[in-house]
Amino acid sequence: MSLINVLKKKGISCSVVVVAAGSSNRFGSDKLFANLCGTPVLAYSLTTLEACRYIEEIIVVTESEKIVRVAELCQSYNISKATKIVCGGSTRLESALSGVSETNRKCDLIAIHDGARPLVTAKIVEEVIEAAYQYQAAVPAIPVRDTVKILENGFVAETPKRASVFGAQTPQVFVPELIKGALTDALQKNILVSDDASAVELLGFSVCVTEGSEENIKLTTPLDLTFAECILASRRERNTF
Repeated sequence: MSLINVLKKKGISCSVVVVAAGSSNRFGSDKLFANLCGTPVLAYSLTTLEACRYIEEIIVVTESEKIVRVAELCQSYNISKATKIVCGGSTRLESALSGVSETNRKCDLIAIHDGARPLVTAKIVEEVIEAAYQYQAAVPAIPVRDTVKILENGFVAETPKRASVFGAQTPQVFVPELIKGALTDALQKNILVSDDASAVELLGFSVCVTEGSEENIKLTTPLDLTFAECILASRRERNTF
């Protein structure tokens, strides 16, 4: 029996923190409740996470004034695994730490997902959870298409090899003690981290990379919503969700 089959048979238990506390300034309105083909953006990822066999609970982190609205959304879309809806902080780091602090201590893993990534698939979620169970920390990522330039004072300082540059996505998954310690350490040292895995890397831990998807986009501007609508239309044509 393969290692992955052993993990599946054992029954991994994972808590998921969905960070949904952003200001949506560049979007122009609350993107988490924006209409995406007739359904609120936030409902898509919650529905996918709800259906994952490894996930025991979902903790949604949002702004205080949105708690009731998120609770109503969870009820409307039968998100029964959403056990808590908690207030986020002034930064994403603070919000992520607020969420992981509320997770069930009995779970093997903690995943952190952007609420603004509505098109994550069950395959991405399961594979990154399985990798984290094996390697303690894992993130989905995709190769970048463009050549990346490192700038200093408006000039190119370095051009890293494109084959070694990947774009990180979510959910990012970790053993509980590792991510709780990493986020706490980054907050105490006032270190600005671009994602949760960065905090883990700063402690010297290696992070496994699994296959992401170009469709697992993060909604940042109104144009991204148009892209998401096109992706959903394509999935309907291919009958893949």
